[in-house]
Amino acid sequence: MGANAYRPRWKTLLAFAIIYFVWGSTYLAIRVGVEQVPPFLLAAIRFFIAGLLLFGWMLARGERLPTPRQWASISLVAFLSFAVDYGLVFWAERRVPSGVTAVIMAMTAAFMVLAEIVFLRTQKLTLRLALALLVGLGGVVVLVSHSLDLGGASIDKLGAAALMVSCTAWATASVVMRTQPLPESKFLSSGAQMLVGGLFLAVIAAGLGELHDFHPGAVSAGAWFSLFYLIVPGSIIAFTAYVWLLGRESPTRVGTFAYVNPVVAVLVGYFLGGEALDLRTLVGTLFVLGSVVMITTTKGKQGT
Repeated sequence: MGANAYRPRWKTLLAFAIIYFVWGSTYLAIRVGVEQVPPFLLAAIRFFIAGLLLFGWMLARGERLPTPRQWASISLVAFLSFAVDYGLVFWAERRVPSGVTAVIMAMTAAFMVLAEIVFLRTQKLTLRLALALLVGLGGVVVLVSHSLDLGGASIDKLGAAALMVSCTAWATASVVMRTQPLPESKFLSSGAQMLVGGLFLAVIAAGLGELHDFHPGAVSAGAWFSLFYLIVPGSIIAFTAYVWLLGRESPTRVGTFAYVNPVVAVLVGYFLGGEALDLRTLVGTLFVLGSVVMITTTKGKQGT
């Protein structure tokens, strides 16, 4: 009995470790990849292959193909989540350090609450939520401001703006996912979204002329490994662990990855990527993470 009682706990801890550390480290993998592969093309390859594998695996297990109406919803979510959100993240990582990218992307939690307030009306704008949003935005200001004397270079404003648009796109996609028909199987739905998102990204990459700038023979082994890491551990394994956890743990506990991932990304970027860990980065990170903690704990206490 002891072994049986221990095994599920061991699996739970492993799943949390995966979504904490694998997703946190994917930001550095993106930065390594976009140094040699055009950003939208890299994102297209990642999600098309990951989506094809996940979608094909679910079909092989007997899942039904989505209906035409579900495909329409899948396409809308894929455009927002992958073409806009991830496309801009990959593009921005040519201008913004990977750790700081993860910190700014943590603001997605704030935008999701705003989306719930404006579109779904499942949240109310309380003083706590308003303060949390202001604290998070203050953290972004700290990161991009030239006037604050905190040491270290300020973050590229265009890259930061792209990441804020990315947060908005993901929050909008979360609203669409709650209001539009999608397949019951989260694995099938996510595989289809990745697959369609990869196609959207490929079209964008072609439109931007990235295919002409891509020379596979000139790509290093390190960049190819980063792509493999993004596809297999970053997309397939981590997502599987995430969905598995959602079926066994409370959403609040699983949602803690929102403020663990940025910390992991900053540390991985510093120790493995040679990125700066100065006072500006630390202060901005603390502001944003404080905002995320305030938001997620508030949501956990609210009922309907």
